[in-house]
Amino acid sequence: MKTKFAAHCLLLAPVFGLAGLLNAAEPLFTRGKWIDLTHDFSTNTLYWPTAKPFLLETEFHAHTEKGYFYAANRYSASEHGGTHIDAPIHFSEHGKTLDQLSIDQLTGAAVVMDLSAKAQKDADYQISVADLKAWEGSHGRIPGGAMILFRTGCARYWPDAKKYLGTDERGANAVAKLHSH
Repeated sequence: MKTKFAAHCLLLAPVFGLAGLLNAAEPLFTRGKWIDLTHDFSTNTLYWPTAKPFLLETEFHAHTEKGYFYAANRYSASEHGGTHIDAPIHFSEHGKTLDQLSIDQLTGAAVVMDLSAKAQKDADYQISVADLKAWEGSHGRIPGGAMILFRTGCARYWPDAKKYLGTDERGANAVAKLHSH
């Protein structure tokens, strides 16, 4: 069973043409478009090999004794799976938790750097300062405060864990076999 949750684990990111960003007389969001970067949470959701998988349990799915239909579910999921946001605290002991981030930190002007050709050649490709400089050489300076979205092309492999993560094995021994885009 699939379900999509409108919760903190989903991110919709605006993507703009750079020319639209630089025209201060034009309000933001008028020339851009919203792109849904999410995947449904389901039994196909990919997780870190040591994490528990997604679980959806039906609590009630029927007509009540009063005659109306009612559906209720319970779900559980490890936080590091599927489409999600890693809050700063994930990598910093004193970092902010997700509820401490403002919506302004999660939406706004963005540029997209397509590194899919490099990621296709090397699943462990690491983005470098040279990539940023090359992008700016072709497209102009990245506007201050803009988010940078890196297109790796790995979404085409979803939800095939072997192609997406480098292994479809589970457990602690699988971690060493991960190759991520």
